[in-house]
Amino acid sequence: HVQLVESGGGSVQAGGSLRLSCRASGDAYSSDCMGWFRQPPGKEREEVAHIDVYGMTIYADSVKGRYTISIDNAKNILYLQMNNLKPEDTAMYYCASTGRRSCATWAYWGQGTQVTVS
Repeated sequence: HVQLVESGGGSVQAGGSLRLSCRASGDAYSSDCMGWFRQPPGKEREEVAHIDVYGMTIYADSVKGRYTISIDNAKNILYLQMNNLKPEDTAMYYCASTGRRSCATWAYWGQGTQVTVS
C-alpha cells in the first residue's frame, strides 16, 4: 500500500507561483508512475501532469509552459511547480500514484491540498 501526503497549497494572486510537494511512503517505489490531478469547485477531477519511470512528462494543455512536474526519487517526493497562476487554476490538487510502471490506472491518492488564485 502507498501513502501520499500533499503540502504547499495556499492562496496567491494571479501571476504568482506555488510549489506543491507530495511525500510518498509505504510500498512506494521510484519505478511507479506518479501524477497530479485537480478538481475545481463544482467540476470533475482532471489530470494536470504525470511523470513516468523514464522521466517522461505529460501535461494538460491548460498548464503547459506554466507548470513543471518533477520527482526526487531519493526522497520519494513528487513536486509540482506552478508559475503564472490564473484564477481558473483554483482547485483542490491531488497527488496520485499507479503503484506500478504503467500510467494507466491511478490506484493511490493523497488527501489533497487547496490552491486558490485570486
